Formats: sequence, C-alpha cells, structure tokens
Amino acid sequence: MVIPPPVRPPRVTKFLKPYVLKMHFTNKYVHAQVIHAPTATVASSASSQEKALRPTMESTRDVAAAAKIGKMLGERLMLKEIPAVTVFLKREQKYHGKVKAVIDSLREAGVKLL
Repeated sequence: MVIPPPVRPPRVTKFLKPYVLKMHFTNKYVHAQVIHAPTATVASSASSQEKALRPTMESTRDVAAAAKIGKMLGERLMLKEIPAVTVFLKREQKYHGKVKAVIDSLREAGVKLL
C-alpha cells in the first residue's frame, strides 16, 4: 500500500522553495538527493552506494567521491529539466570539504543554486 504525500494548503506552498538539495554523509558513503518540497517527493538522487559507481571509485567516502556524486546528480537534474535547486544545510554542515565538493560539482553541471 502506497501512502500519498501530505497535501499542504496553498498558503504554505506559496513560500516553499520548489526543489531542495539535501546531503547525508556517513563514514562509508555519500548521499545527495533533491526533494520537491510542495509534494514531499524525491525528484532525483545519487549515492556512492550505487552498484554502477562503486567499481569506478577508489573510495566511496572522500571528497573525490562527493564531487563525483554532485556531478552525477547535476546530470540527472538536467535530464529531468530541473534548472535550479535550493541548498539545505544542517546545523553541523559547513561549506567546506565534502559539502563544498558536492555543491561546486552541481554548479559545474549547470544547475543554479538559489
């Protein structure tokens, strides 16, 4: 059984940014996904845990892996014709290291950041 996403009233969705980039870093992997905020669904995602990527990477958790994930996510967003995203950083995330690598490679892929 599939549970539909919650329906938000129009007064709330008027102020939401449509696409939000969220990143998650573990000790082994790098995950990044773009969420469509009004419908609360995942528009696109990329992870260093994907089987197609693992053989081409030396490590699945370093800055180079984060840059590759950002590039791959940017290409997927351009295929789905999503031109811009908003970056959502958690409190402990600073624009440095892996976070910077993901965001910079998204920019290089042609995605605008709001």
